[in-house]
Amino acid sequence: MDLNESARRPRRESIVPMINVVFLLLVFFLTTSQLTRPEPFETTPPRARTDAQAEAEAVVFVSRDGRIAFDGHEGAQAIAALAGPGAQGGAVRLRADAALEARRLAAILRELSEAGLSRVELVVAPK
Repeated sequence: MDLNESARRPRRESIVPMINVVFLLLVFFLTTSQLTRPEPFETTPPRARTDAQAEAEAVVFVSRDGRIAFDGHEGAQAIAALAGPGAQGGAVRLRADAALEARRLAAILRELSEAGLSRVELVVAPK
């Protein structure tokens, strides 16, 4: 008969507290982050001296060749989506490329006005 105590393995550290912390951090970052759609195409805003801040929430993108994009729609569908049931109070933020011709910008502004938008805020980069 063997009366010697068997060698016990040392108790391993529990990783449960670390997993709890990781999940708490994950929940924190998911609830505090704001996810936005990526820009449909790259735009370089024109430069200007201004201290005004844009107030409109809806952002309309206009490329250098005059393509319009809003909320995953392009062209006439984008303008229809702007004027649709979820319209943002008639105000939009226009993020146009600096290389866009003024003639084309004026035509786009006319289209937005005809769609019922009362205020357009042009996004500019500080000079």
